[in-house]
Parts: sequence; C-alpha cells; structure tokens
Amino acid sequence: MAKIDFGGVSEEVVTVEEYPLAKARETLKSETIAVIGYGVQGPAQALNMRDNGFPVIIGQRPGEHYWDKAVADGFVPGETLFPIEEAVERGTLVQYLVSDAAQMLLWPTVKERLKPGDALYFSHGFSIVYKEQTKVIPSKDIDVILVAPKGSGRNVRLNFLDGSGINSSYAVHQDATGRAMERCLAVGIAIGSGYLFPTTFEQEVYSDLTGERGVLMGCLAGTMEAQYNILRKNGHSPSEAFNETVEELTQSLIRLVAENGMDWMFGNCSTTAQRGALDWAPRFRDAVAPVFEKLYNSVKTGEETRIVLEANSRPDYAEKLGEELKALRDSEMWRAGAAVRGLRPENRKK
Repeated sequence: MAKIDFGGVSEEVVTVEEYPLAKARETLKSETIAVIGYGVQGPAQALNMRDNGFPVIIGQRPGEHYWDKAVADGFVPGETLFPIEEAVERGTLVQYLVSDAAQMLLWPTVKERLKPGDALYFSHGFSIVYKEQTKVIPSKDIDVILVAPKGSGRNVRLNFLDGSGINSSYAVHQDATGRAMERCLAVGIAIGSGYLFPTTFEQEVYSDLTGERGVLMGCLAGTMEAQYNILRKNGHSPSEAFNETVEELTQSLIRLVAENGMDWMFGNCSTTAQRGALDWAPRFRDAVAPVFEKLYNSVKTGEETRIVLEANSRPDYAEKLGEELKALRDSEMWRAGAAVRGLRPENRKK
C-alpha cells in the first residue's frame, strides 16, 4: 500500500502499482464472477472486468430491457447470461448490483443460493448497514466485501476506456474464508479503479448518502436554482442567468478544479472573481453547515433509508418519478439549459 499525505493526515491507498492487474487475475483465477443486475453499475463493472480478462457472467430477469441490453453488449444467453437464480448458483464471487430497494426484495432468492465460501460483493453499504430495515443479513460462512466506485456507472466505464480509471473505496464486512481482503482488492483492480482507499460499510454509506443529497446532487441542484431565480428576478435573460449559473461552471471552472484544485481555479480567474469568491465562500459554508448537520443525522439514524425504501416500494413510484423529473426538465432554467447546450459548436454541427 502507498501512504499518501492528505493535508497533514496520512492515508494508505492501493494503486495498480502495488496491486497490478496480473496479481488480480491470479487471485481470482478460480472464481466465477456473477454480476447480478445490469442497470447502472452492473454494465460498467462487468464490461471492464471482461475487457481485463476476468470470467464474468450476468444474472438478469429474462425478457426485461436489461436482459436485452446485456445481449447487445455481447453476453450470450446460456453461456454468460443467465436468470438471476442460476447466475447466483454458478457464481463464487457474487456482485449484488441491483438497486437498494431491489436488493431487499431479491434477498430471499439470492440468500438461499449462496454457497459456503462464496463472496458477496456490494458497491454500496446500504443493505448491510440498514439490515434492520432491509433484512439483508448474510450467513456467517461467506465473505462480505465492498468496492464502491466514486462515480456513476457511465463514468466508471468511460474512465476505464480513456485509461484513467475511477477511484473506489473498499471494505471487508465479513471474512469467512481468510481470503476476503485479497478478493476485495483484486476485484477492485479488476473493475478498473484508479486507486482504492479504505473505508467501512458504515462510513461508505454515510458519506455516499450525504454526498448525493448534498454537494453532488441535491445541494448543487438547489443552489443553482436559487441563483438562477435571483438573476431572473432582477431582469437578467434566461440565457445570461443559465450561463452564469451552470454553463460556466460545467464547461470551464469545474474542469480547473478537477485539474489542480480550488486554489488553482481561483488563481486562474480574474482578481475581481478571486476576491469575491474568497469573501463569500465562508458565508455560504456557514449558511449551509446546519443543513448538512441535519442531513448527516438523518442518514446516520436511518431516516433517509426509511424514506427511500418506503418510496421505492410504492407501485406508482416509477410514474411519480417520471413526473418529478419531467417537472425539473420543463422548468425554465433547464429549458434554457437545453437551448444553451444546443448552441455549443459541437451540437450545431449535428
């Protein structure tokens, strides 16, 4: 493991230099990796592993859209694509990559088909940490491991294809075979992680749920909407309001942050922008801190889990979700966004 200094706090991470692909292949040479679910993370991780030379089969309900998607990606029914029940029975390292709500519903089917010595793999700690609500409680004779890519399935695949990989956290919840850690690290390398950093199932799910509801999605969407509305209220055009709220962030500034950090982005902006950002950042920090405290507590106590499972269990959930997303898409701000994206040079050529 490589010891990295993170601002005075050291952390041990695993890179492909410490755990090369050849070692991962050797560790997993006797495994059959069964990817259960071909929706969000499933395709990316399965295709990356297949491209890296690992034996992968898919478990999916026949006749569903995702079954057809797996076929289109080159998985062959009866050879590398099976109904979920058969895939679990064939697998020795079972990647449980259906949605959190589906994990709860499918668990009786999966649990009775896991064999002593198998490894049960998650990319999210949700079902294990909130077991009182999900009832996902593995037997003591299997390994329970986690590798959680820090990005959407789409980016897990795209980053793999461009050679960069995406960073992932890893954890061992249960070591029945004495090989759980080796299996965990090997599969983390197999899916194409840029580097692996340690966590626990609890810490992964607390940080993940907080991040999704906070800076990564919920806070981002809400803050953008607030600024856009203020600009529109004060007479700015939709194009100007959207460009100053979203387009400049996504097409310019966030790329500078990704390249070398926030200070570097500030250093490559005008002195007027620098001064304003440095003055106002602490005010925004202090304003939202109480919201984040409330959010983290809601995650840790399981309240967010209750809300998610209750909502996802409703028979009309997909319909209601479609309505919510349509309302977002049809709002003036995101209609302006569609128009602005259409004016990008690469889109005007189409």
